[in-house]
Amino acid sequence: MKHIVYRIARKIVSIVIPAYQTEKGENLPDGPAIVVGNHSQAYGPIAAELYFPRKHYTWCISEMMEREKVADYAYKDFWSKKPALLRPFYRLFSYIIPGLAEIIFTNADTLPVYRDKRVMKTFQLSCDKLKEGAMIVIFPEDYTEYNNIVHEFQRGFVHVAKYYYRQYKEPVPFVPMYVCPGLHKLVFGKPIMYDPKASQKDEAERICKYLQESISELAYAQPRHRVVPYPNVSKKDYPFNERL
Repeated sequence: MKHIVYRIARKIVSIVIPAYQTEKGENLPDGPAIVVGNHSQAYGPIAAELYFPRKHYTWCISEMMEREKVADYAYKDFWSKKPALLRPFYRLFSYIIPGLAEIIFTNADTLPVYRDKRVMKTFQLSCDKLKEGAMIVIFPEDYTEYNNIVHEFQRGFVHVAKYYYRQYKEPVPFVPMYVCPGLHKLVFGKPIMYDPKASQKDEAERICKYLQESISELAYAQPRHRVVPYPNVSKKDYPFNERL
């Protein structure tokens, strides 16, 4: 049974954020897959938790699951780029949320992403869930801009496919997903299969390049709308989904 605080929070968020429709869902494989999307600030993880159409587990940075680390991480990652006049408010808010964040992120369908010597635990948990037939949802953007749709992807998540192949001798597909808050959609692109014969560095580059380009093309094909970028910037700075 999920914690009552999580259940209440989930209900409130589902009212505030209307249901996302699935588009091109036929591109999702029947079996295990790693689904990679644009973060869209908090919208990507929230949409995945509430409206992703298959059984899944979303990667969540471990700091949001550890009460003593929540405040510093949340402020730096979510709110540090807000207008200067608002930053003190968000800093104060970051000290209020640790208990709530710990409950929500440990009750949601998430997997902790460790950035220390525990990183292998992240990979093993992911492999276990894939073997059960679930999908792993990852939002790997960093702060380096790629284009007006996505930021550059961190490459480390591709290692999951390597460890999965080592254990089960099965290549796993990566599926691009465009999270579109403006149109309330999750749009899926055609998968790309991991090649265990290629070098890990080359595969990470090939797969990330494909995913970034595919997500961008999915966005460009949608009706005109503002793209919610990874950095938590002012809404007036949100770009349109127009090909540059």
